[in-house]
Amino acid sequence: MTGPSDFSDRTHPDTICLFDVDGTLTPARLGITPAMEQTLAELRKKCVVGFVGGSDLSKQVEQLGPNVLQNFDYCFSENGLTAYKKGVQLASQSFIGHLGEDRYKKLVNFVLRYIADLDIPVKRGTFIEFRNGMINISPIGRNCSHPERNEFERFDLEHKLREKFVLALQNEFPDYGLTYSIGGQISFDVFPTGWDKTYCLRHIEHEKFKTIHFFGDKTFKGGNDYEIYSDPRVIGHSVTSPVDTERILRELFF
Repeated sequence: MTGPSDFSDRTHPDTICLFDVDGTLTPARLGITPAMEQTLAELRKKCVVGFVGGSDLSKQVEQLGPNVLQNFDYCFSENGLTAYKKGVQLASQSFIGHLGEDRYKKLVNFVLRYIADLDIPVKRGTFIEFRNGMINISPIGRNCSHPERNEFERFDLEHKLREKFVLALQNEFPDYGLTYSIGGQISFDVFPTGWDKTYCLRHIEHEKFKTIHFFGDKTFKGGNDYEIYSDPRVIGHSVTSPVDTERILRELFF
């Protein structure tokens, strides 16, 4: 069977499986299980394997382990704006370089004022996390504990806090060309339109992959897996948990 020559050791070198991290390979913000690690190791004998997550690489190392660059063929951090193939870094992009310092400052000032006026049960720290290719905004703050994270998720489901926040940003900055993507439990990502998870496909479009599978749990419209899940180049799989991911993989490949 023909396929990318770099992966000629695989049974299906022309097939790649890409995975969201939170809720797909791991429970939200928790580490990967030995069972999932074993499943992915077996899968790499069959096809090419990569992850695509919104977080930066340091957070993915926390969840997927210190050998993440060796355990995956492709590592797409920040939706692929920071990318690695076989442990070697590929070309990257900068959010602030794209937006410009003045417009970025207006955006941040608005966000901080909005959060200051929010009446929510708990506020912690790191409300805006600056990443290479995006910013991540968390009304409760990313330093919250795991129980606080779960409680905020329940509060947000009831009060649509993040949805209202995104709407306010869209109304305030209609000409910025930004996309707002709700993912995980406590935050949402902000990035230039087109820099969603489909961005990672730019790194592999020159390869000879005939089949691209994507697995994610936030595949609904507005979720941070929606764009790549529904992309015509991709076969999308909507999952409910890492256990569900393993089940589908075994149905497809084992």
